Amino acid sequence: MNLVTCHIADVDRQSSITGSGVQSFLWCSSIYILVGIRCCAVDPGANSLPGWRFPRCFTFVNQRSTVRARSMMRGSSCEGKNLGPCSGPNRQRDLCTFCTISLDQEEVFRTKVFDKSLSPFYGEDFYFEIPRPFQCLSFYVFAKGVFQRDLPVGKVSIRKEELCKFSGKEHWFGLQPVDPNSEVQVGVSQTVIIECQGLPLISGQNCDPYATVSLVGPARSDQKKTKVKKKTSDPQFEETFNFEVTRPNSYTKKSNFQVEEEDIEKLEIKVDLWNNGNLAQDVFLGETRVSVKILRNDHIHRAWYLLQPKGNGKSKTDDLGSLRLNVTYTEDNVLPSACYTPLRTLLLKSPDIKPISASAAHILGDICRERYEAVLPVVRLLLHHSRLVPFVSAITVLELENTQEANTIFRGNSLATRCIDDMMKIVGRSYLTVTLKPVLDEICDSNKTCEIDPIKLKEGDNVEVNKENLQGYVQKVFSSITQSSSSCPPLMCDVFRSLRHMASKRFPDDPHVQYSAVSSFVFLRFFAVAVLSPHTFQLRPHHPDLEVSRTLTLISKTIQTLGSWGSLSKNKLVCMNVSYQPLQHAYQSSLVYISRSTFKLTVPISRDYLFCFREIQKRAQGRKRIGKRNFKKRWLRVTNRELSYHKHRGKEALCIIPVKNIRAVEKLYESAFNRKNMFQVLHSEKPLYVQAGNCVEASEWVEVLSQVSRCNPDRLGTFHPSAHVAGAWLCCRSLSDNQPGCKPCTPTLLANLQLDIDCDRETERIFSLLTSSYSKLQKMEDACASIAVYQGPPREQDDYSLFTIQDPKETFHTVQQITHILEELQREHDTRSGTAQYGSQ
Repeated sequence: MNLVTCHIADVDRQSSITGSGVQSFLWCSSIYILVGIRCCAVDPGANSLPGWRFPRCFTFVNQRSTVRARSMMRGSSCEGKNLGPCSGPNRQRDLCTFCTISLDQEEVFRTKVFDKSLSPFYGEDFYFEIPRPFQCLSFYVFAKGVFQRDLPVGKVSIRKEELCKFSGKEHWFGLQPVDPNSEVQVGVSQTVIIECQGLPLISGQNCDPYATVSLVGPARSDQKKTKVKKKTSDPQFEETFNFEVTRPNSYTKKSNFQVEEEDIEKLEIKVDLWNNGNLAQDVFLGETRVSVKILRNDHIHRAWYLLQPKGNGKSKTDDLGSLRLNVTYTEDNVLPSACYTPLRTLLLKSPDIKPISASAAHILGDICRERYEAVLPVVRLLLHHSRLVPFVSAITVLELENTQEANTIFRGNSLATRCIDDMMKIVGRSYLTVTLKPVLDEICDSNKTCEIDPIKLKEGDNVEVNKENLQGYVQKVFSSITQSSSSCPPLMCDVFRSLRHMASKRFPDDPHVQYSAVSSFVFLRFFAVAVLSPHTFQLRPHHPDLEVSRTLTLISKTIQTLGSWGSLSKNKLVCMNVSYQPLQHAYQSSLVYISRSTFKLTVPISRDYLFCFREIQKRAQGRKRIGKRNFKKRWLRVTNRELSYHKHRGKEALCIIPVKNIRAVEKLYESAFNRKNMFQVLHSEKPLYVQAGNCVEASEWVEVLSQVSRCNPDRLGTFHPSAHVAGAWLCCRSLSDNQPGCKPCTPTLLANLQLDIDCDRETERIFSLLTSSYSKLQKMEDACASIAVYQGPPREQDDYSLFTIQDPKETFHTVQQITHILEELQREHDTRSGTAQYGSQ
């Protein structure tokens, strides 16, 4: 008799497991399979194999322990087309839909509901750091239910390794049906079941997992089941299953015999993972199949396998419509800091290189001119090391040399304008919130009509009333901007002061150029853009509806006109019914103030500014036991002054914690309460334990709370990453609930935002950009050699005209340095890289 032994081991998060044969998998977990086959005489009454010992666990050695993986996602869910079934009674003309974004099966973003349209325009941008490994990015379209749950219309699923095909470009994707059997909740599978790790949340709670193990073949399907493990994402199974395999025509009187190869090829081990639904239907989490032919006599096979949809996810396709998406995915494998020292040093020398066009930072901007995101890592790196202002000053001088008329100053998309744009977005985020959020909230909530175009007026609209509404909004926005000068961050003031000085020096005969040089950024590129798209700057939670969006567009255009000092005239202001003298005084005073040579920060804190307001699960403070009833849904609200939670949105606060009393904000171990996405707020009283809606929201809560409390004087140096339950801390087993923490707190960020930058990651990003543009780097090197040899313009003018080469010898030298550094860094990556093969140990 032949015995196939299946021991279910564990499910674990192993993002490095890859395999081209995997058709569809979603959740980034893995289940470890140990399958053995042995020929022996077995007592029918025996419960286990004699002399067979299975390991309790299996340890992976991470050969890339010094490499950090960091990834981010940005893009937009643009629009849908012909959503829903193509014909029949299920076709609904008044379909109200919304779109969600999920990492594996965890929702991390949701658009607003778009009313009564089969071709909705969502137009919502998203950006988030990805705090955990994942295998699939999915977009779901749901039909909003009124008296029942939301119904899925269809989905678009993109595997992680395929994201690069669509990155940075718009594509139309056909919607696929949402089949429960194709929704793999976990990722990989042991057939000794030992343990699982990283199982998903089911309805926001830890699941009750169990596994079924089957030996399937042409004429058999034997199935066995593990015990159900309650409320855990890390179940310990420790169960072994034996299956009998017999072939009458090959039977002999020997107690041990060989299994024929053709029999083995027809058998496979199938492991299904389920969540026990108790009174409800069990939820399928995924399956994996392993052919028994990989085994040989007296041999054990150990491997990790990604869980797959049932039946490889094949389901009937239908015309469910399509979705237009624009997604950019970036993943960086960050090496140890010492590996980046040569490239980082070369980049930080850029402000001192003469001419500036021969510097490494300028060369990067030159060869990646069409890639707007290429400037951001350079800005962040220089910003962290306080080298941004001299670099911006140097490239601004270069741009002004090529500017012939004062009224076109800083109007192009140059390296200088891109650097300043990115600097303002990084440093000026809080400045925008303080200045614009209150007035934008008023505009979006009041929803007054401001349409003044006769062609676009609706029936019953009064153009004079609309004009008054628009003028009132413009006056409020413009006043908020001009009165906010004292809140402008010091770094922005330094840059604006430099711009003002250099513009006046370049055009000494134009008295207004000192204002237009600054206003072209402050009004045109900063405030006007934020008014037009407040959701992009986190000033509003969602893209505004069509009518509000039109109002914001009119306000933004007016602000741009008012900010264009060179084209501003009394006639225009009279047409807008705006008083000239007060506007001129406010305009000039604000620009002078934010570009002054001496600066003293005087941020008025006369009102609350809302940073975040979301629904969460909160644990009752002071409870000593762990239980489901201890967690309740609440609305968590944080402003610059206080953290509060409410039973319902808009209702009075149940508890208020002053921001000045927050001593630390840290994430919690999942084992603390058997819940994912938990964090804690440590303050002067009992800790506040909170469960966020998903992993992205948890990271955002920790970030915003850490930011608003970073300057508090009594911040803690250590904390407990788990809970104090049954008289002891679960993390360190200390008994006293006043025991100092057992783990260092995350380093606090000072008020200077320059410190909140991962320089190694930014340098790795620059390395990736230079590597991807290596051919252009070689062309620049050839151009420098050509100019140096022939002492004149390059012969291949079309190839070299895009490069700014003032000093060919100095530029050639810098390009050679960059090339050498890239080769060294690539060798480091090759040495440290390595991926586990699918199905390997």
